[in-house]
Amino acid sequence: MTSVKFLSNKESLYGFEIKGHSSSDCDDFEGKIVCAAVSSAAYMTANTITEIIGSECDIMVDDALMCVRVINPTKETQVVLDGLKLHLTELSKQYSKRIKINTEV
Repeated sequence: MTSVKFLSNKESLYGFEIKGHSSSDCDDFEGKIVCAAVSSAAYMTANTITEIIGSECDIMVDDALMCVRVINPTKETQVVLDGLKLHLTELSKQYSKRIKINTEV
């Protein structure tokens, strides 16, 4: 299962952490598709925040792990993170056995 944790202060999101794989094994086609969708959305979010908006972030990427923390969140970064949260929340409704969403305050 893929676990998504959105990082929030009491006012807004400032990052996310994604762990795990949505597929159960090498032959799990649906799981691979879900994993790719989550990964693609996460990379687009990170790239938009760092390369388009130009915000500084602490980023860690490893196998089955991506963690992005915006150093000085802005309205623009908030909007992008809100978009990711909406996208992954909707995916988790379709694939509830593959994606779990949490928000940490």
